[in-house]
Amino acid sequence: MLQVASIALMQRTKSIRDIELKDKKILIRVDFNVPMDKDFNISDDTRMREALPTINYCIDNDAKSIILVSHLGRPKGKDSAFSLKHILKRLERLLDKNVSFADSIDSAITLQKTLPKGSVILLENIRFYEGEEKNSRELSEKLASLCDVYVSDAFGTSHRAHASTYGVAEYAKEKVAGLLLKKEIDSFAKALANPLQPVLLIVGGAKVSSKLELLVNILDVVDKIIIGGAMSNTFLKAIGYNMQKSLTEDALIEDALKILHLAKTKNVKIYLPVDVVSTDDVKEHKNIKITPAQDVPEGYMAVDMGPATTKLFTEVIHSSQTIIWNGPLGVYEISQFSRGTFNIARAISDTYAFSLIGGGDTADAIDKAGERDNMSFISTGGGASLELLEGKILPAFEVLDKK
Repeated sequence: MLQVASIALMQRTKSIRDIELKDKKILIRVDFNVPMDKDFNISDDTRMREALPTINYCIDNDAKSIILVSHLGRPKGKDSAFSLKHILKRLERLLDKNVSFADSIDSAITLQKTLPKGSVILLENIRFYEGEEKNSRELSEKLASLCDVYVSDAFGTSHRAHASTYGVAEYAKEKVAGLLLKKEIDSFAKALANPLQPVLLIVGGAKVSSKLELLVNILDVVDKIIIGGAMSNTFLKAIGYNMQKSLTEDALIEDALKILHLAKTKNVKIYLPVDVVSTDDVKEHKNIKITPAQDVPEGYMAVDMGPATTKLFTEVIHSSQTIIWNGPLGVYEISQFSRGTFNIARAISDTYAFSLIGGGDTADAIDKAGERDNMSFISTGGGASLELLEGKILPAFEVLDKK
């Protein structure tokens, strides 16, 4: 099983608890890519709060200095709208500590020399450097020159081989995982390597193409799969239903059939919607109907699961001991089509199962349903969690020291 082998390897990664930090310069790759409104007010600081244990651990263990490196958005060059200055006050409030801002690596070097021991420095958006996403050697070496210890703690970007997540480790003296990165991999190990059975995967989202590798590779790990969201339309069409105007990937009909067949040979039960909520227009909907999945009205598109499907999926959830969820199960951003996703979130919260929630839109849907505190673990990385479920070894883990 790919997932078990790759996670076992990643679990061997050294963490900050395995090394001495006293009087050392620490560089921590954090994920402060937080959502902000047009006035730069942070609407969700979860990613910042998740980084606090690692930062505070370094402070408490007498690190000489701590430099925080992060990206924010996808700037084209040095765009002030994407400056990390906008998050500085929130960071200081969360840490209850003054944080110095370095607008360049050279500035960070100067601050390291002048600030007192234990100071925290926030480096300007690392994506202002052209070499970041190209994993340039020059930028990697520059970042490594800032530290004695490189700490990888940005799970949300751990699937990217960038200079600050991958290249820097080649030149750092010691390179270890932070507490968040360790917590993420241990949670995935609990769900995939040593799970309580039966194991249920709930998978949704818009496209089968983005989850095709997951669905094939996960069959040796799980006992049951619920497929919802727009991607279920492709599977329903594959078994002969006329999905009318529903979003489907016709080029993947054969792949969907192969997955259904492969699941059957491996004795994995796949559940698809039995009824759907459909509409004539997603944004300007005048008509909404609930029908059996095989009877979507002409000119309509399926946008959510129906009540019978919710009941069926809830029963499947309540008979599971480990639940992994990746991808929303309808157009949850629109209130009229959010009921299915939110009801599934509540069904999971009502169980005693270990629930592992993928990041990104799935985490956002959990938040909107008001069920964040009732899940066992919510990952901070959507793309990274998907690649872990597919059985891949994440680049950020590849380059860290092993026990």
